[in-house]
Amino acid sequence: MNHPLLGHPIPITWYLLLSAALFSLGVVGFLIKRNVITVFMSIELMLNAVNLSFVAFAHQWHAVKGQIFVFFVMMVAAAEAAVGLAIIIAVFRARATLAVDRIDLMKL
Repeated sequence: MNHPLLGHPIPITWYLLLSAALFSLGVVGFLIKRNVITVFMSIELMLNAVNLSFVAFAHQWHAVKGQIFVFFVMMVAAAEAAVGLAIIIAVFRARATLAVDRIDLMKL
């Protein structure tokens, strides 16, 4: 991948380091935050970090398979976002909270 201003290729390690940093931020957000929306966004961040590494490897190896796989992951993430947000809204209406510790679906 060529840098638009410098003209020389950017090493794949930079993309992989960015992907690792984004994935780590997603894991930290997933483990530390107690808001369902924040946990949901952390999962999406982890999916996008993996997509970045797939695209970087696909570009380096001149293979379209990685980009096709990213397309399917994005479709699943979009469906997950629609269904997940619907579930989050339903839980909020029933429990009036989005705190993970306070949501217990087995209790009425």
